[in-house]
Amino acid sequence: MLDDRAKLLLKALVERYIADGQPVGSRTLSKASGLDLSPATIRNVMSDLEELGLIASPHTSAGRIPTARGYRLFVDTMLTVRQGQFAAHSLAPDQPQKVISNAANLLSSLSQFVGVVIAPRRSSVFRHIEFLRLSERRLLVIIVSPEGDVQNRVIFTEVDYSQAQLVEAANYLNSHYVGLAIEQVRERLQREVESLRSEIASLMQAAVAVSSDAMAETQDEVVIAGERNLLAVADFSHDMGHLRRTFELFEQKAQLMRLLDVAGRAEGVRIFIGGESQVVPFEDLSIVSAPYEVDGQVVGTLGVIGPTRMAYDRMIQIVDITSKLVSNALSHHK
Repeated sequence: MLDDRAKLLLKALVERYIADGQPVGSRTLSKASGLDLSPATIRNVMSDLEELGLIASPHTSAGRIPTARGYRLFVDTMLTVRQGQFAAHSLAPDQPQKVISNAANLLSSLSQFVGVVIAPRRSSVFRHIEFLRLSERRLLVIIVSPEGDVQNRVIFTEVDYSQAQLVEAANYLNSHYVGLAIEQVRERLQREVESLRSEIASLMQAAVAVSSDAMAETQDEVVIAGERNLLAVADFSHDMGHLRRTFELFEQKAQLMRLLDVAGRAEGVRIFIGGESQVVPFEDLSIVSAPYEVDGQVVGTLGVIGPTRMAYDRMIQIVDITSKLVSNALSHHK
């Protein structure tokens, strides 16, 4: 356990390093902490902190910088967050995709880092389905989800269906299967296929197949804004290898979703610091994230991705207020 003096010095060191980006020496730390301690005493405390793995000494400097473990202790026990700094911002109720896009841009512009939002998980249930004959053996399937999202898919059939047959098939699906997940519809159709006229059954099975594909394509979309902001971050711009790995992470959206999915299982703002676990793959990256809701139910996650040397108190406010704004905008849109 750290005594109060060690905690104050660690807090001062982390805050100074976040502000300046330079290793912190004992003389600077003495002024920053406000403690009346001799340089020798401060060096002894810093040596103890280094042995505990909370700070490290870069080879090129006599000063110290925080480690991932030091950042974690600072974030968990020493950070104070002032409320209300970003309360004036707003997100208007709109189509869900536009709200998500605006939220990613807001996160990016406020943080000056990267804003990431996982779009709401959409239901695989359909509310309504229609068939439109485009030409011989070529049909348009129109699928409407409970959220009002419309998916259109063109299918090619072995039989040239009449408009009456198309209406019959759509009516049957809408009257018997609305409210069921696509996979449930598929299973029931397979069981009931013998009682249906064969040509209508094959049409409905084809429609369910493309509906399943359409729903899958809309799942878990990741919206990213502000990647270019990292070009101005000294921690990245001095090392093109770090920058390249970070941009590769943004391209691998599946990995990003896994990172943010961890946050989606928790309440409130979570902070993941690179290097302290396998959650964040790069030592120089941190993620501040939070889930957002629609009508009280968590449907997605958003966050800020930036360097470990970030103003965590400010990022917590940005992510927290944006989470609330998105929740309100999506709930009121409905």
